[in-house]
Amino acid sequence: MDNRKTKKSFKSGFVSIVGRPNVGKSTLLNHIVGHKIAIMSNKPQTTRNKITAVHTTEEGQIIFLDTPGIHKPQSKLGNYMVSVAENTLNEVDLVLFVVDATEKRGAGDDYIIERLKQVKTPVFLVINKIDKVHPEALLPIIDDYRKQYDFKQIVPISALQGNNTGALTEAIMGEMEEGPMFYPADQVTDHPERFVVAELIREKVLHLTREEVPHSIAVVVEEMKRGENGKTLYIYAAIYVERDSQRGILIGQKGQMLKEIGRRARIDIERLMGDQVFLELWIKVKKDWRNQERMLRNFGFYDEE
Repeated sequence: MDNRKTKKSFKSGFVSIVGRPNVGKSTLLNHIVGHKIAIMSNKPQTTRNKITAVHTTEEGQIIFLDTPGIHKPQSKLGNYMVSVAENTLNEVDLVLFVVDATEKRGAGDDYIIERLKQVKTPVFLVINKIDKVHPEALLPIIDDYRKQYDFKQIVPISALQGNNTGALTEAIMGEMEEGPMFYPADQVTDHPERFVVAELIREKVLHLTREEVPHSIAVVVEEMKRGENGKTLYIYAAIYVERDSQRGILIGQKGQMLKEIGRRARIDIERLMGDQVFLELWIKVKKDWRNQERMLRNFGFYDEE
């Protein structure tokens, strides 16, 4: 008699996270993965690329695609962001449609629901920010969305506080089929270090500036190298803006704003890399870069239309 234990099958699959801007998609992704992969900000349209994050357990591996918030685009960059989000719907095994419990269903949500009706991919409705509403307010929200679309599951969570995110992860894994381990167990993203570093720097600008500045910036890491001692990481990055006035805002009085951006970014980069970091930032002006396809390509954006 064979007393050996039957080896448990390994599951894997791809999951897209979609939703209107500022509903907490990146916060959810970072919480599940346990690392800061997607930048978090209280400003809409923070995510500009598909952010691939990997969650691996003994049971399986889930590859998440955090997409830009679907919105009415105002520039070529906006067109790119929306096309990235919509194109993932047919590429994955499951879609998480994230909505904000504190806001009524609006035109943006309805637009996404209509897009979801055009694909065969199963969809979970994830109602985020439940920590900000009374529990009795959830039932009308669930009923309202249930009338709009036949969701595979509806899961209320608080991505910020981690409420019910474990149950969400388990539900997602339950939808995955047997498959290979696409990434090593200790890998949390497929983006190169330069991309993540640039995102961390951009996050600090989003936190420290307001009005038109946050959406007018792009960050390019022009050089990353280790010092002779092998322990210090030297990073040289440029922050691009569209106008001279924005350049002045980012530099600040006596350079204080740029210093603070650099200080905060360096702390996060050191935490991520585990090394001492020397970070040098400077500001460059490229007029109306968000509407110039050549500049979008140079900054890592690609027009998929």
